[in-house]
This record gives sequence, C-alpha cells and structure tokens, in this order.
Amino acid sequence: MNVFTSRLYDQYARIAKVLGSPRRIDLLELLAQAPRSVEDLAQLTGMSIANTSQHLQQLRQARMVDAEKKGLYVIYRLASPAVQTFLGQLAELAQTQLAEVRQVEAEFQAQTQAQVPTWQSVDLAELEARLKAGALLLDVRPPEEFAAGHLPGALSAPLPELAQRMAQLSKGQSIIAYCRGPYCLFAIEAVHQLTAHGYDARHYREGMAGWLKRAKAV
Repeated sequence: MNVFTSRLYDQYARIAKVLGSPRRIDLLELLAQAPRSVEDLAQLTGMSIANTSQHLQQLRQARMVDAEKKGLYVIYRLASPAVQTFLGQLAELAQTQLAEVRQVEAEFQAQTQAQVPTWQSVDLAELEARLKAGALLLDVRPPEEFAAGHLPGALSAPLPELAQRMAQLSKGQSIIAYCRGPYCLFAIEAVHQLTAHGYDARHYREGMAGWLKRAKAV
C-alpha cells in the first residue's frame, strides 16, 4: 500500500465506519423513500430526537445525507442517488455472502405467507406485464413518500385509508400493491385486506427500493 492508496482507503473506511450501525442504515432506508425531519425520523425509528440527530450528524459528516433548514425544522435527504444505489448493493452483497441474512429472509417469507401466498407476489417482469394488461397499481406508503416519488401510474392509497377507499375500486380489475421494499409489511397487509374483500390483488415484492435499484423512472 502506497501513500495514495493509504489515503484513499482511509476515506473508504469513513463510509464503512458510518454504516457500522443498524440504526444509521435504518435512517438511510427511510430517507431513500422521502426527505424527512429529525422529529419524523425519531418517531419512525423509535429513537429519541437527540439520538436521531446524533446519528444523522455522523451520516452527514460522511457525506451520506444532506440537510436543509425549513422554518423550525431541519430536513434531511440522501446526499445523492449513489447512496440509494449503494444501499441496494449492500443488501445484495449481504444476501449473497451471509447465511444469516438468507435465514432471516426465509423466516420473513414463512411468516408473511400466511397473509399473502407466494403466488400472489409478482416480480418486475410480471408487474410490467400486468400493468400493460390494465392492472391498477396502488402505492400504500404514507402520503409524503408517495409525493416524493412513486411508480409511474400509481395511485396513492395509504394503508390506514385503504378500507375506506375499497368501494372506489373495481373487483373486475386486477390490483397490484407495493410499498417501500421487500421487507415492508404495508403492501402485504393491503393485499390481505383486498383479497378478503373479494378483490384480485397481488403484491409487488421489490417495492419502491427495487424499482429504484433497477434505475427505473419515478
């Protein structure tokens, strides 16, 4: 290792070090969905505002997030699309290299199949085919995440409001619900509710994270 590679590796290690906390990875995943205030992030993660702010400062020092003052609040967002790409690559690497990750995935699948069997989950190819055939795409994430970006043609139907909106949906039309990513439960619960009320519903398992990972437009 020469003096230049030593300096480079020191900087690479800054990224690795800041990602050494599951809490900070959680914050990045939430910010990948939409910009948020410290207060919102604290509520979503169950951390105190002080702890959330401390984690965000470390992410900011590593240039993983940016911050902007808006009125009384500081709004955080991912520093660049490269951070989103890296999160997807990190998940793929962990899934490939760590048996423990695959075990967690298997347990998640086993638990959620009681609500949404495997045949009700679609991948990207089937999603696109069903949309071409006229399927309705529902984004069941919170409204602020939908506003920050969503799959083309999707309608916003936040999970807490889904029961009230069902009467507006046609039982003659196939419905595909999606949320944040493969481990988000919003879409699974939405499909479970829709199916129980007689709708032909499917779950796009990769969600918004998978869509962005494939460099799809929003």
